[in-house]
Amino acid sequence: MNETISIQEALIYVMVITSASDSSMTDSELATIGEVVKTLPVFDNYEPANVLPAAQRCGERVQGENGLSDILDLVADTLPVHLFDTAYALAVEVAAADLGISKEELRILQLLRDRFNLDKLTTAAIERGAIARFKKA
Repeated sequence: MNETISIQEALIYVMVITSASDSSMTDSELATIGEVVKTLPVFDNYEPANVLPAAQRCGERVQGENGLSDILDLVADTLPVHLFDTAYALAVEVAAADLGISKEELRILQLLRDRFNLDKLTTAAIERGAIARFKKA
């Protein structure tokens, strides 16, 4: 794959494929994506207005013959290794946003863990943090 995207766009792709994996992007998932882009340092100097066009490009790519696999390759090729856990954390955040994780979202998380070669301790800590953040009183 000779295509290139920015690090920020790669992270948006991760969030979009996680959200769209169960065929519906909920309002809470979309709000989470928007909030992440506005607040996290990795998105400094990234224009929030670019999220929608990036999400649309991701949607177009995923429709291709090997869409999901191609996106995972593109993301892994784009992100520096030190941001693999960040990408996984963003995927978990989006999956947990609507207080329920579908089997399709779990599958995407598994694909990301495998693609990024993340260890079990790291992924467990990320997942546990999301559970703690999204608990209701």
